[in-house]
Order: sequence, then C-alpha cells, then structure tokens
Amino acid sequence: MRFLGEGPRGSSHPEVNPISYLKTSVIHCDDNKSVLAEIPADCIDLIYLDPPFFSNKVYEVIWGDEAEVRSFEDRWSGGIQVYTDWMHERAVEMHRVLKPTGSIYLHCDWHASHYLKMMMDKIFEPKNFQNELVWCYEVGGRGKRRWARKHDTILFYSKGSKFHFDPTAVAERRKPGTHMKVGIDEDGREYQEKRDAKTGKVYRYYMDEGTIPQDWWVGPQQLNREDAERLGYPTQKPEALLEKIIAASSRKGDIVLDPFCGCGTAIAVAHKLDRAWLGIDISPTALGIMQRRLEKIGAEVDLEGLPVTEDDLRKQRPFEFQNWVIQRVNGTHSPRKSGDMGIDGFSFMELLPIQVKQSDGVGRKVVDEFETAIERNGSAKGYIVAFSFSKPAREEVARVKAKKGLEIELVEVATLVKAPPNKSTPELSDLFPALPKDFIGLPMPPPRSKRARPSLEELVRSDKAPRLPDAMD
Repeated sequence: MRFLGEGPRGSSHPEVNPISYLKTSVIHCDDNKSVLAEIPADCIDLIYLDPPFFSNKVYEVIWGDEAEVRSFEDRWSGGIQVYTDWMHERAVEMHRVLKPTGSIYLHCDWHASHYLKMMMDKIFEPKNFQNELVWCYEVGGRGKRRWARKHDTILFYSKGSKFHFDPTAVAERRKPGTHMKVGIDEDGREYQEKRDAKTGKVYRYYMDEGTIPQDWWVGPQQLNREDAERLGYPTQKPEALLEKIIAASSRKGDIVLDPFCGCGTAIAVAHKLDRAWLGIDISPTALGIMQRRLEKIGAEVDLEGLPVTEDDLRKQRPFEFQNWVIQRVNGTHSPRKSGDMGIDGFSFMELLPIQVKQSDGVGRKVVDEFETAIERNGSAKGYIVAFSFSKPAREEVARVKAKKGLEIELVEVATLVKAPPNKSTPELSDLFPALPKDFIGLPMPPPRSKRARPSLEELVRSDKAPRLPDAMD
C-alpha cells in the first residue's frame, strides 16, 4: 500500500473530515491513473496539472547539463478523441480525490483547450467552472502565416459551490488610474477615488490592497534557456505562475497534488508555500531530477514505484531504460541522440564509451558496430549493457581483443540490478568506484580532448585534486 497511518493531521476546512492516512511528500513513478485510483476520496485540496499537450511532438530534452540528454514524448496517435478519452479517465479520478471544497487547474494550449473544456464540464459540471485563465507570454517564435500563438489556457474548476479562493494572496501593487482622485485618509493610507457619473456614488480603492489579478495574466514569462530555474524540461513553467495559483486556491497545510509533475515546479512551489504535496510522473528520469530539486530547498522526499527488477526495466520506454543504465553506473549521458555513433554514454572517470541495448541475445553485429564506434571515439575500451548476449557476440569480443587490442566488456542488466544501491558492479569496479550519495546522478561534461584530461592515476597523485569525502577513503 502507498498510504500510511500517521495519526490525525487536521484540516484547514472544518466542514471536511480530516484525512489521517494519506502519505505526502511522495513522488510516485507510475501511470497516474493507477496511483490516483489508490488515493482515498475527498482528501486533496488543490490539483494542478500540466499534461502532455496534443501537439504531436517528440521532445529530446537536455536536463540541467548538455551532457544529460533525456527524451520525453508528447505524441498522440488516434486523433483528438483518443486523447480526450485518455484524459477523461484520469480527470474522473481527480474529481473523486478532491475534497468537496477543493479546486483544480488544468493547463492546456490551443491544440485541445476547447475539447478539454467540454470534457471538464461533464465531470465537474458547468456551474463549477470558475475561470478560463489566459496566460500571455513573449517567448517563442513569431507567426508568419497567422497571428503569433502567445498564450496558454488554464481551466479553473471547483468541485462544489464552497471552495477556498483568496486573490489578495497574489494581489499586485496598484497602479494609479487616470482621472482618479488620489488622497490619504486619517490613518495615513493612500487611496484613489472614483465617482460614478450616474449614481454619484464614490468608490475608494486603497493602494496598499493592491490590484486583484484578472483572468488574463501578462507574465510571468515562459522560461528562457538562460533562466536560473530552468532544468531543461521543454514545457517547464515558471515558479511565479504556480505561486499565483497555489497561493490563491489553497491555505498553509493544505494538500496540493500534481499528477503530471514533470520537473516538479508545482510541488516545489507547494513546499516553499508550506503546503503538503504529492506528485506523480511516469518517468524514472524525472523523479531523480525532482528529488534533487526538492532536496535543495530542504524537502524530505520519498520516491515510490521506481524500477527495481529486470521485469520492471523491460517495461520501460527505451530512453528511460537507457537513462537508468547510465545513471546506475554513475556515468555521463551522450550529448546527442542522433549521430552519436552508437555511443549512449561514457564511464564516470575515464569517459569510456557505453552502449545500451534493451534486448536479449545481443549478437555479433552489435559488437562489430560498437568496435567501430570505440575506434572513432579514440578509446581502447568500451561497454555494452543488455539483458543477455549470444555466443557469437562473446566470440567477437575475444577476436577484437586478440586482433586489435580493443576491450569490449559485455555487462548484463541482472548484474546492475543485483549491485547494492550506490555501488558499482564487480565488472565495472575499476571504472565506477563506489560514490557517496551526494555524487550520484551529478552531470558530468562530455569528453572534449583526451589529451587535456589527466589520467585517474594523475588525479589521485595530484596535490591539487579536490579532497573527496571521508566515505570514499
């Protein structure tokens, strides 16, 4: 079970029974449909979701460093009906887990916003539709054949007629209006006054109360590549956008759920605003990125559902499987997925080529082609990781070593699975020494010049080499 008994946690909504058995500060690695089905009904205060858009794109993503290449799919086959049916199954579960006083924000764009609006009306009812928020931004291309598409749509629904909403939590500094009287009252508060021409009634607006945000938001802008908070996720949203939503539609201590949490912006902001949180994402790679992001801001994070067996790894998407292997041996991902000469990554210290195959019975041809890749890379050794290898493959390894002196080591996935956490495998121990937890998963630069990089022995002997933690002594 994913849910633990932890005693009463209380609730910011006295009319709703408190949930005492939902474990928060957890990111689940699974299809969110499965995880949502296990969450108790009526226990979540706020849901924000930014699902894959119906854009027919495949994103090849660079996570945090040019050497860490990740691939996330945003591709849908079967048309809009397949997409909306897929979303409908999950939205029904989201409606179930929301508290009667809960709210949900669905982030989408022009590809499917009108279809999703109709879907949400059926589930949440039109009377509980509160806003169509239009988020405008400047980042992106300029239209040449049509008006430039410079906004996303966020659909805001409540589950019932009573829900928390506090726009003053995100009120902005009021700008002086034209043709309005400005004054200071007896308490020293600055105000503006406007008289209704028909009724003569005077309306007073205090400057310190700010301007209540409207349903169209000019900024915060989409993130640029150079923005400090960018992690490399292609559709990453700025934290300032999530701050508006979470601050206005939840209180401190409330539970925020993001069922498509990607790089974790919503749950990171929820933590900063003292909300409890729960995240779901199907990508093991994403979970590792989110864990590091949240731990940097002081959050304790539990990861559940990560692949731990061979069967789990066989079910992973190819790029996710590849990422798991490279991370498991503390390696560096190849900076390119096309034209990479069959090299998927490099070893930790000596930057030797690694090729990953999500298959059984890898044969002679794979070894022969990898031999060429090793030579083009200027290396004398390399690794192929797969579930199993054929006898001809092992014979080819022996032939290459005898004829050319090239070493190709064949590593079975079972060996990586059985290795203790954060430890290297016996076959790779000379290249992947055991590292303390803080070093696991850190991006390393791709190989540039073999001459410019000192050998492992030189690094160990050098007085200038950085002192490693005691755990490595």
